Formats: sequence, structure tokens, C-alpha cells
Amino acid sequence: MFDLGVEVDERTPQALCKASANGALAGAHRADEYERAGTIHARMLATARGVHASMRVQRHNAHMTTALLDDALATFDALFEEARIAGEPDPTAMAVATAGLDARPSVRMVLLKAHDARGFVFYTHLDGRKGRDLQANPHAALLFHWPRVREGIQVRIEGAVETVSDDEADAYFASRPRGSQLGAWASKQSETLESPDAFVERLAHVEREFDGRDVPRPLRWTGLRVKPERIEFWFGAAYRLHERWLYEGDLTGAWSKRMLYP
Repeated sequence: MFDLGVEVDERTPQALCKASANGALAGAHRADEYERAGTIHARMLATARGVHASMRVQRHNAHMTTALLDDALATFDALFEEARIAGEPDPTAMAVATAGLDARPSVRMVLLKAHDARGFVFYTHLDGRKGRDLQANPHAALLFHWPRVREGIQVRIEGAVETVSDDEADAYFASRPRGSQLGAWASKQSETLESPDAFVERLAHVEREFDGRDVPRPLRWTGLRVKPERIEFWFGAAYRLHERWLYEGDLTGAWSKRMLYP
């Protein structure tokens, strides 16, 4: 057997033998590589076929009949109830995105307090950032995420914003726990807080002020209604084969719908 690590003159018989041996080994290595490549290719092909079949099953099983409803708000109602039954910790939790005149977006989580044909309502103090944004630019986007429903569902809502009536705001404020009512008076929302003690002192002052009587609604604390113009329902699925339905409303209240690529 040749010692292939020994350097020899390339013109000698030893060199020719070494080259021949190296070539044979290289050929054997290539054959092994081709065999491995063929095996890998076969495995990849089998995997791809399996994935394709699984994808077909996934799409068949994930067909969303609720997304085929003609009315976007009826679709929301059905999925909202499904989220509640599925045990979502709080299906009313939603992100609210706003932007002021400076066009800088801002987003935060709030709770949906009412929804009907007129829109989606949450409550806030108009002197906070979202209140200021919406007074300057009365348009907002909402996002619900319900990961426990099916393979996960997102609902995106865009529309103009209006203030609810005083009667609506008064009725909701009156239904809140007294501690929450007092907190609405004590908080100067989004302003700088010098220390936690300062907030405690303000709260104590408010408690003394309203001791023994009902707490009225602060004038700058009210409800905001997002009137939906576009609602998208996103249904999660394996292999990023998500299902997206976009509903767009017109001035008559009718909805048109179309699918979007995921």
C-alpha cells in the first residue's frame, strides 16, 4: 500500500502510482457523494410530497365558513363569541394605533367596551396621548389577537373615530366600580408624575371631595367609537398558508369582501 502522504518526484513511477491512487480515492469519494446526494434528494422529494399532501389536508380542514359571511360585523360577532368559548383570557383586549399631526404612530392596549353596527367603543381621557392624537387626526386602527381560536385569529379594523354621546358615556361611567371612578378624577393621564406618593395624595383628596355622594363623570373622560371602514380577518395555518379576508364598507353600510395573499 502506498503512503499517499509522502512527497515524490511527479515524473517517477512512484508519483504516477500515487496520482492513480489519489484519483481512485477521489472517484470513490465522488461516488459516495453522489450516492449521498441521491439519498438526500430522494428524502427531500419525499418530504416535499408529504408536506404538499399535508398542506392539502390543512387547507381542507382549515376552511373557515365564518369568513364567508357577507356582513363583516356578523363575522366579528361569531368569532368574538368563539374566542370567549375557547377561553381567551380577555377577548375584549385590543391594540389601538393612533397618529397625531406629526404622523408619529403610537399604539397601546385597551378594552373593547361596546360594539354594534355603529362601531367599536373604548373609553379614555381626552387629555392623554391617544385622546390628543384622535382630536388632531380622528382615525384609528384596532387589532384583536385570539391565539386560542383555531390556529390563531387576528382581526384588524380601520376607521374614522367619533365621540360617543354624553348619555352613553355617563351610563358607562356610572357602571364602573367606585375606585375606578375616583381614579379617573385623580389621574392626569400621560402627564409627568413626580412620585407615587403624589398620585396617592391626589386620590385621597378626590376621595374626600366625593365622600358620601355619587362620583360624576369627568368632562374630559369619555368614549371613542371607531366606525369601521375596513375589517380584515386573518386565520393562521401551517406553512404560512394563512387565510386573509378583507371586508370594505361603503356609505350604505354594505360590505364587499375579497381574499388577500398571506
